[in-house]
Amino acid sequence: MTATTVLSARALLLDMDGTLVNSDAVVERCWRRWAEVQGLDGDQVMKVVHGRQGYASMALLLPDRPMAENHADNARMLAEETADVDGVVPVPGAAAFLAALRTGGLAHALVTSADVALSTRRMAAAGLPQPDLRITAESVGASKPDPEGFLKGAAELGVDPADCVVFEDSEAGIAAGRAAGMRVVGVGPRAGAYDPTALVADLTQVRVEAGPDGGILLHIG
Repeated sequence: MTATTVLSARALLLDMDGTLVNSDAVVERCWRRWAEVQGLDGDQVMKVVHGRQGYASMALLLPDRPMAENHADNARMLAEETADVDGVVPVPGAAAFLAALRTGGLAHALVTSADVALSTRRMAAAGLPQPDLRITAESVGASKPDPEGFLKGAAELGVDPADCVVFEDSEAGIAAGRAAGMRVVGVGPRAGAYDPTALVADLTQVRVEAGPDGGILLHIG
């Protein structure tokens, strides 16, 4: 029998892509097209782009390019990704996980590098409800792995960062959660390489319930 890890929290901060929504097919299509135009190796590009805002990925991949060009490319990329939902599906267990949080009145927020339009489109394509609180690209001045988004989510929920648990799939996202002083549940195959606090294959391996004093108990495994 697989051992179960139990974590207690007062709020959960949830990444979207790779955590609640599997959008890998779209991300691959859009970023490999961009890589070809830039004369970059697509495999190397795909190692960088998960979890970050597009402009931040471009700055790493093309360090000598003016940031204004990165922001312009990022705007075009967001439009492409918002229009393309072919293959966007929920991560297994995501619908039941979000339903348990909502019906239990448990504090949670979406913290994503996508903007409002893209996060709205992808969550709808996956058939998932939007959390009441969303921290999107428009909400922050710095992309993951900067912790700003997670810290803002905690502040808006009125919860100390140490009492938050982050759900993430990417290197940048896990680093952001750690930098915010939060514990991190890694979701999916990418997460295992970055030493999260706990690791699950998908959200079918997570059960949530109300804990003492309005807290949350996470049963993982």
